[in-house]
Amino acid sequence: MAIPDFQTLMLPLLSHAGDGREHAFRDAVEVLADNFRLTLEDRQQLLPSGRAPLFYNRLAWAKQHLVMAGLVDAPRRGVFCITPQGRQILAQRPERIDLKLLQQIPQYQQARRGNASESDATPADPVEAQAGIPPEEAIERAHQALRHELLAELRASLLKCSPTFFELLIVQLMIKMGYGGSREEAGRAVGRSGDGGIDGVINEDRLGLDAIYLQAKRWTNVVGRPEIQQFVGALAGQRASKGVFITTSRFSQEARDYAASNSNYKVVLIDGERLADLMIEHDLGVSVAATYQLKRIDSDFFAEE
Repeated sequence: MAIPDFQTLMLPLLSHAGDGREHAFRDAVEVLADNFRLTLEDRQQLLPSGRAPLFYNRLAWAKQHLVMAGLVDAPRRGVFCITPQGRQILAQRPERIDLKLLQQIPQYQQARRGNASESDATPADPVEAQAGIPPEEAIERAHQALRHELLAELRASLLKCSPTFFELLIVQLMIKMGYGGSREEAGRAVGRSGDGGIDGVINEDRLGLDAIYLQAKRWTNVVGRPEIQQFVGALAGQRASKGVFITTSRFSQEARDYAASNSNYKVVLIDGERLADLMIEHDLGVSVAATYQLKRIDSDFFAEE
């Protein structure tokens, strides 16, 4: 089944603590995952950033809101238990606990309001209330959507640049990734487009102990197996064993299979999507528009022995 949103998890989490004992949060994650019959794939699904499991993150947000409402207490890090107010809520046998219900609790209202005046306070975060998505997850989804748009813009820009500029761009990227030594040293190897299918040669390390041969194709058509075979033949002609084939389009499955199965030559294939992703990762052709820091409480700082 689909992973429940964090509001759907509030009542099951409170019920899990209904026995009045202290519970380890990590144990609650497993118990509730079993109750919702989540598959192994569901449990391993990560946030867009890959920093934490999605179900764990949503359950943590459910617990946080219950703590804000005074229904659950967190006496120690990673441990929680029900409060008298939480027992009162369970005694009413609600069909669901969500932000709408919590807004009726004065302690929750105060926690959400903080230092703001009552007139300035909002009843609930609209993203949370409408979609049941924690703010952190919403931010990550928005970031992924913006990154996807940037990838598309980069790929469109790559198709518009000249073949010479594209080859120089590839060398710049390789240098930013730690290959080739200096830009001047690497640049002298560019411009060999007529040399048996080799567009450039770059040092694998700053000492020049080995060389990597480059093939750069600013294409829109799919790169098939014949092009990879030709590139391997060019490597053989140079008595080389390592090459990187980069294209703005994509590779056929036959091309990928051939590159992966050739034990005599190490050929790395980088398609347009991966190329744009590497450019973003290494800040090539992009600039930072804004920076946001997401901070959370340091539980260890407030832990008293």
